[in-house]
Amino acid sequence: MSEPFGFYDFFAGGGMANIGLGPRWHCLMANDFDAKKAWAYRVNFPPGDELIERDVFELTTRDLPEGAALAWASFPCQDLSLAGQGRGLSGRRSGSFWGFWRLMTELIAEGRPVPLVVLENVTGTISANKGKDFQILLTALFSAGYLAGPLVINAQHFLPQSRPRLFIVAVRKDAGPPAELTQNMPHAIWHPKALQRAYLRLPQSMRASWVWWRLPVPAPRTSQLIDLIEEEPAGVQWHTPEQTQRLLAMMDENNIAKVRWAQKQGKRVVGTIYKRIRKDKSGQRVQRAEIRIDGVSGCLRTARGGSSRQILMIIEGERIRSRLVSPREGARLMGLPDSYRLPEKYNEAFNLLGDGLAVPVVSWLERFLFHPILTRQVPRLEMQPAYLQLSAAPIS
Repeated sequence: MSEPFGFYDFFAGGGMANIGLGPRWHCLMANDFDAKKAWAYRVNFPPGDELIERDVFELTTRDLPEGAALAWASFPCQDLSLAGQGRGLSGRRSGSFWGFWRLMTELIAEGRPVPLVVLENVTGTISANKGKDFQILLTALFSAGYLAGPLVINAQHFLPQSRPRLFIVAVRKDAGPPAELTQNMPHAIWHPKALQRAYLRLPQSMRASWVWWRLPVPAPRTSQLIDLIEEEPAGVQWHTPEQTQRLLAMMDENNIAKVRWAQKQGKRVVGTIYKRIRKDKSGQRVQRAEIRIDGVSGCLRTARGGSSRQILMIIEGERIRSRLVSPREGARLMGLPDSYRLPEKYNEAFNLLGDGLAVPVVSWLERFLFHPILTRQVPRLEMQPAYLQLSAAPIS
């Protein structure tokens, strides 16, 4: 076996990029300034000497060992999400991208550019500040000599969790990817209309540096939410019957109908609930419990409030029980093995998981993009569904 590729893991959290990249990769430097996430990294990658627990703005290129083939940056999403109030890349948290990017440009000036750069964030990045932040990210990559291809990948292809995320995979122009890894038009699965509109907004000079990556379509997922449930969960307690009834009372007619349908199935049905503020028929804002029972959980969130905690509802005929999703169930929904050590406190565990990466998504990218780009050994791709044609129509 050849020597593993070296990589830098910025905003590393608990090291989920490291797990996803697998044995063909070796982490040269990991960085996170959150002490609790740093604990999780070290206990899962002992001794974890490569981890620098420091603000990214305090790092210098002396902290970055030679030989990295990839720089991974899952920079904070808060200012780019719907809750970010439009701060975007100028916000204190999401603006930490600039601390990372300064290091990348300094490496270029030193004559040791990183061949592959991957940015990961919420899909709201595409539309943040009316698309301006997304274009700023691309401008930074293009002007530094990279070709860049954005993708939206939902963890739901691999895990029973709905978790769409934006991945911008950039490669040095002077190297260029193998032709077999690119295509001339977007694909319906990986390039949704939001990305197509973003592409059409770019000036022609920038479109020349945009890449439509070609990825195979995953086989249909076989696991369901019910397969990941703990029979004797640790770290959470079952709700009392009164608490479960309060949840049911918070549902509107459509959500109650889902529960009634599940009761008639003659088997155990597992659903997930998030509490959300909605307007009732009179226009008043009320808190609602909204359930999904399609075998997939909602997107895991950091535990920063009661409404961010996902609830399980177990429906078996007339018997209905409820409780929070346990930390271990959350880890399974991220594709982490049961051997992965989690913080003992519930909120700390979900702050780690909610900010983390779905491991199989990283593995998919490694197998079908990163490794082929670097080795120029392209795996045979399966037949793909029809491409989604770009439209020349005006963008609304």
